[in-house]
Amino acid sequence: MDIKDVEDLVVKTLEDSKARDIQVLDVTELCSFTDRMIVATGTSSTHVRSTGDAVAQAFKDINEAPLGVEAGPEPDWVLVDLGNAVVHVMTESARAHYQLEKLWQAPSAQEMVNSAKA
Repeated sequence: MDIKDVEDLVVKTLEDSKARDIQVLDVTELCSFTDRMIVATGTSSTHVRSTGDAVAQAFKDINEAPLGVEAGPEPDWVLVDLGNAVVHVMTESARAHYQLEKLWQAPSAQEMVNSAKA
C-alpha cells in the first residue's frame, strides 16, 4: 500500500470518527522510521480510544494490520503505528501540551538562511 493510500484511509477514518483538527505531516526528511505523522484531536478519552481503535480496525479490514497500538486505560493519547505512517489521536489538553506539529516541522529554507545570518 503506497503512502498516499495509507494517508487517505487514515484521514477518512478519522473524519468518519469525528476527530478534529487533522494534520498530516510529511516527516520523510526528518526521520528514518516513518514518512508521515498524522495528528488528530478527540473530544474525550473515550473518543480518543474509539478513534484509535477505528484506525487500527480500518487497516485490519484490508489485511494491513498495524505494527502496534499504544494507549493507557484512560488514554489522553493513542498511537497507531502503521509503519510508513504513525497516527496520534490526542485529547485537546495532551495535544496542546506536547505540540507534536511544532516538534516535527522542518525549518523552511528561509528560516535556515535567517538563522545562519544571526
